Amino acid sequence: MEKNNAADVNSAKSMGALKSSVLLRCPHCHQGSLFVNPQAYTWTKIGEMNNECPHCHISFHNEVGFYFGAAYVSYALTVALWVSVLVALIVFDALGWIEFGFLTHPLKLLTVGCIATAVLFPYIFRLSRSIWAHFFIK
Repeated sequence: MEKNNAADVNSAKSMGALKSSVLLRCPHCHQGSLFVNPQAYTWTKIGEMNNECPHCHISFHNEVGFYFGAAYVSYALTVALWVSVLVALIVFDALGWIEFGFLTHPLKLLTVGCIATAVLFPYIFRLSRSIWAHFFIK
């Protein structure tokens, strides 16, 4: 049993905070899941989080309203998504794959941006909570 604990600790140390954030894992042990339902694209219980880590039992809820700050992280991630959509459209225009101009084709930017935001919303929602938890839970 001792070897399994040592292997768990080594594998947890090899998984950095960034990888743990992206994989929606515990900020302390990097193994337990933050969310009750591990699949982001099932709409039932999309934001329901575990009260504590199933692996190390650290609490994920420090205080009432703790995850309200994740809205700022979500905003930053959404802005980054829209900027990357804009850059991708400009690059595709430069390669001749599509015709795009920021002032001449704003509907194309809005359409692609809204579709990308709608498709990635569940993951961005969860990722913002994960990043917020990784900032403050050690």
